Amino acid sequence: MWPVDHRSGRYVEFEAFVAGAAGRLLRVAVLLTAEPEDDAPLARSLLGGALARTYADWRRLRGDDPYDHTRQELCAAYARVAWRHHGGTGVLARLAPAERLALVLRIYEGVAEEVTAAQLGLPVDRVRALCNRAVAALRAREAA
Repeated sequence: MWPVDHRSGRYVEFEAFVAGAAGRLLRVAVLLTAEPEDDAPLARSLLGGALARTYADWRRLRGDDPYDHTRQELCAAYARVAWRHHGGTGVLARLAPAERLALVLRIYEGVAEEVTAAQLGLPVDRVRALCNRAVAALRAREAA
């Protein structure tokens, strides 16, 4: 760590962003990986990578929301490894990776269908179907 007087403005801004957003972003990562919150190595790894990419892009993000950028990086990283990641014990563990992505973005994060579809590279109708199927699966599990 650099002494305080040697830190760049970029670093200070990024550090403030992480202090304010890391907890919520970690919750997103935990929901995606379906790992227990107290033991979530994949979620923490994915978030660390997403934050590193956000820091690398920090200067280009002027005017853009760094939270949205980091969340997009996090979701993209999860999508790349989801097919290898089996298991998890979280509330979303029984959902398919695409269902988790759609549900977390739409319901937990409140991202509009059109934006979610664009971020996932899917048609809006597909995102709607994924969310509906995920919610139905969660309700069925709750009723059982």
